[in-house]
Amino acid sequence: MNFNRVLLLISIVLKFTISYAQYDSIPYGGYDRTYNLHLPIGYTGSTSIPLIIALHGGGHSAIEIESMSGLSLKADLENFIVVYPEGVKGLLSNARTWNAGECCGYASFSNIDDVGFIDALIIILASQYNIDPNRIYATGVSNGGFFAYRLACELSNKIASIAPVASSMTLDSCTPDRPVSIIHFHSVNDTRVPYQGGVGSGLATHYNPPIDSIINIWSNINICLNVDDTIINNGLYTFRKWSNCECGNEIIYYLTQDGGHSWPGGIKTTLGDSVSNYINATDLMWDFFQQHTLCPPLSIENETIGNNRVEVYPNPTNRKLKFYTKIAYQDISISVFTITGQKILITNGKSEIDISHLTIGTYFVLINIDGSIKVEKIIKIE
Repeated sequence: MNFNRVLLLISIVLKFTISYAQYDSIPYGGYDRTYNLHLPIGYTGSTSIPLIIALHGGGHSAIEIESMSGLSLKADLENFIVVYPEGVKGLLSNARTWNAGECCGYASFSNIDDVGFIDALIIILASQYNIDPNRIYATGVSNGGFFAYRLACELSNKIASIAPVASSMTLDSCTPDRPVSIIHFHSVNDTRVPYQGGVGSGLATHYNPPIDSIINIWSNINICLNVDDTIINNGLYTFRKWSNCECGNEIIYYLTQDGGHSWPGGIKTTLGDSVSNYINATDLMWDFFQQHTLCPPLSIENETIGNNRVEVYPNPTNRKLKFYTKIAYQDISISVFTITGQKILITNGKSEIDISHLTIGTYFVLINIDGSIKVEKIIKIE
């Protein structure tokens, strides 16, 4: 049994004994959008921690990318939250796909609003868990990697960095609001998404732009001054870097001589290609993510979700929380969550809520005013 499989078995044991996993869904765009959430061992919510959004490949699922990547085990070791969203299923098949522009399958053909789903999912998770809004990252393999590029283009106000694996970018335009750091992984043996470009050998018939072309696009977007420096070329893999970019961002590209259309250093899927033994994408992307935050950063204290600004007072409090806004509204609902995401209180149509019966500690309150949402951390005292 190889080392990666040992780590996977350890992760499974830990998941069912200490850490927390939840398969859940939210309604969005007329679909019941599913996801699997993994909280790290010992999560208390007392401090804000990173979130990684891990996107499966076409025809795969949350369970499969969790297994092949080992990200849940990494989350337990390094203390971050990882969520595995799932794409929609096609009408004539059970294959889940992401709308990444020209790629791929039913989600692309039907113009599914997957970007909106991920945006909504981030809002929901941020209302339930203590997530650092400056450290939200996305990774994905194959179709999921294509979609990670789309998130960088269209959700750069929330995604600090991406790590596409065995993928390219197929969008008519890319105009992010902020620079986004990128670490890309590929194999010279990948025939489904050839790194030199072209139509792949799989079921998808779209054209894949060369990876160098995609990185050059992003080098211009991020205004990188040091372009295409080869750091390592040892016959096993090539490591290239685009650095000195706007806001301290950078782009890194790993191209291995082994493996194929797979997750480098991960677990081989039943019908998939062999994996690279020269690098470990999970370890490398986590090291990369730790060096890059949203830029310019958000203010955790002042950041609101939606356009309504609401004052929450007194905070801390031992009895009632009151909510005030100068903006006229029709509907207001207030929900209180524990730091582990359990909803414990809700009120509708009132501008205050009594928390006197709650135990001393930290909670999150979600205020929904006419569909605009604000999340605030509150403290209950004696």
